[in-house]
Amino acid sequence: MTTTAPGTAPGAAADVELAIGGMTCASCAARIEKKLNRMDGVEATVNYATEKAKVTFREDVSVADLIATVEATGYTAEEPAPVRTGAEAGTRTGADGSGSGGAERAADELRPLRQRLLTAVALAVPVIAMSMVPALQFEYWQWLSLTLTAPVVTYAAWPFHRAAWTNARHGAATMDTLISVGTSAAFLWSVWALFFGTAGHPGMTHPFELTIGRSDGAGNIYLEAAAGVTAFILAGRYFEARSKRKAGAALKALLELGAKDVTVLGPDGSERTVPTAELTVGDRFLVRPGEKIATDGTVVEGSSAVDASLLTGESVPVEVAPGDAVTGATLNAGGRLVVEASRVGADTQLARMARLVEDAQNGKAAAQRLADRISAVFVPVVIGLALATLGAWLATGSGITAAFTAAVAVLIIACPCALGLATPTALMVGTGRGAQLGILIKGPEVLETTRKVDTIVLDKTGTVTTGRMTLLAVHTADGVDRAQVLRLAGSLEHSSEHPIARAVAEGAAAEVGALPAPEDFAGIAGLGVQGVVEGHAVLVGRERLLAEWAMELTPALTKAKEEAEAAGRTAIAVAWDGEARAVLEVADAVKETSPEAVDRLRALGLTPILLTGDNRAVAEAVAAEVGIEEVYAEVMPQDKVDVIKSLQAEGRSVAMVGDGVNDAAALAQADLGLAMGTGTDAAIEAGDLTLVRGDLRSAADAIRLSRRTLGTIRSNLFWAFAYNVAALPLAAAGLLNPMIAGAAMAFSSVFVVGNSLRLRRFRPVES
Repeated sequence: MTTTAPGTAPGAAADVELAIGGMTCASCAARIEKKLNRMDGVEATVNYATEKAKVTFREDVSVADLIATVEATGYTAEEPAPVRTGAEAGTRTGADGSGSGGAERAADELRPLRQRLLTAVALAVPVIAMSMVPALQFEYWQWLSLTLTAPVVTYAAWPFHRAAWTNARHGAATMDTLISVGTSAAFLWSVWALFFGTAGHPGMTHPFELTIGRSDGAGNIYLEAAAGVTAFILAGRYFEARSKRKAGAALKALLELGAKDVTVLGPDGSERTVPTAELTVGDRFLVRPGEKIATDGTVVEGSSAVDASLLTGESVPVEVAPGDAVTGATLNAGGRLVVEASRVGADTQLARMARLVEDAQNGKAAAQRLADRISAVFVPVVIGLALATLGAWLATGSGITAAFTAAVAVLIIACPCALGLATPTALMVGTGRGAQLGILIKGPEVLETTRKVDTIVLDKTGTVTTGRMTLLAVHTADGVDRAQVLRLAGSLEHSSEHPIARAVAEGAAAEVGALPAPEDFAGIAGLGVQGVVEGHAVLVGRERLLAEWAMELTPALTKAKEEAEAAGRTAIAVAWDGEARAVLEVADAVKETSPEAVDRLRALGLTPILLTGDNRAVAEAVAAEVGIEEVYAEVMPQDKVDVIKSLQAEGRSVAMVGDGVNDAAALAQADLGLAMGTGTDAAIEAGDLTLVRGDLRSAADAIRLSRRTLGTIRSNLFWAFAYNVAALPLAAAGLLNPMIAGAAMAFSSVFVVGNSLRLRRFRPVES
């Protein structure tokens, strides 16, 4: 995606994401990246696993210039379609296979690879068997081996030869060069031996040394190596490609979550079905039970339960009514809804989630940049090492067969692919799995930070608490019926718009059901409300309101009021027919899951701190309820950054969880910012991790997943480096048969991708 039209000179600096074709290993990606970065005003990173280049370019460079540079390097480049969701996803042609269009492209690429693999396996197995099992070596068996091997090293291995030739024309060498040279050398050497040596004549022994496992005097034939190496590497490429598709499956599934069609309501109430892509802001559309909500919007008619589990990982449906916001791609699990669209296309939460995941997958960790630098020089170094090995063996008088075997093994065993796949595949799987759980990781740098943090600062309102006033307790005078208190008080408060009144009305309705309509309702500014309900003259509000009517709270109710206020809660008096009857407690309630979340964060080695602008009594009451010992209360929004800075000055590495506009600066200042997705756009933009759910437990899950992903990247890089460090000397020492070397090389890439796929099994801690 660019900020300007492709192929034209932009008016200002812009970003573009290019889909790269023709890459076969990490050294390919390194070459393209190097060429792009040599252009004036261009900064590029190329990701081998996602097959994309992310480029920032200056105003005097066009997208056409970038594509031309990539093509001049020997590869293809195109600008993928914008991120689309739902019905739009079918037109996506990204290189990762996201969306149905990309899936078809990936399938088209796998099909010929599978055909070549099946051909190679079918022909290579008998060649290997005849070469290794003396009992199968009939007269002139070598000529049958040649006949079977020829299609393997020509047709089946053609992608390697074609890529090697293309790169040679551009003065470069890649992994395909090593494979092509190695298999071709083994095959041509064998052809020479058969036609001009003694290997093709039964009963005659060639003067060269026998190789390990041979007993027929045909030790100078490497047909089984040429066929076996080709088959093994094709198998590795095929399973690697399939695994990479699985790694990107979560993003593909995310893109396809949205509804395909939507029923739009006309001004006259008429209904018409249109593709979701045609919706505009302000359109009203119908969502029937069992249908997906087409786009982000606000409920204007009806009530229902909405299942957001596919988008957020939250299994409990949320009740919605007129005025409530709903998110596109969630499922209407209950009644009929009419929704007014507030965001469409690329502005929806689903599209923003997809962009965050894609951006994270295209990023590179510091360790990966080191691997890329090694990959860039890897192939020339290996070719030099193979020539040095050949020369060293010949210089020691070991014979050309031993020298040739060692040199070919060096060419075949080397594998920069595992280095190139180590970080991006783990990122693809980790970020994809996070998206499935409602956790959005912004990039690989975030993973490094999660390992270091030791302190986590939690904003109170909306993070630890619900962020809305709730009726928490009802204290009644002796002989007063609780249900009657709620019915009468709820009736009056239902007619008020005050947040505390709404909390009382909602709490009463939830417990006693439908509320009666009041008569002679009147609001008294700063004191409360009064009216007649079911024949009773009712007052609900401050104690001063009752005093104006010459009523006093009983000692028991006075004690309840004082205890509530000491805990930072709001106490509301209820009276009717001349007597005080009850005291109601209203407060911003702690989320049910917050105490468990704090325990999980502490188990991860983090010290939790509560940060709030509320008074100290309220803050300490909330902290005590969730198990937090360190509290910063009465902190103005602009001072939250100073609190983070002071903690960092103490040597702490600080994570911050928040959801409001006033948390954005603190989230940005923290070493790791976790933004609750239920909060504001400013907070989400400032955070490093976005938690789509409003459940604080997902903060612990996010840190666990990030650390697990980082651990996978490190183990991938360790094994990729260790493999090459151990394998190359063994091959140079003549301790590896070229065919075994080919199998080991193919396995190294498959191992790295398979290790990354284990992240798909990541599960949140069970409650």
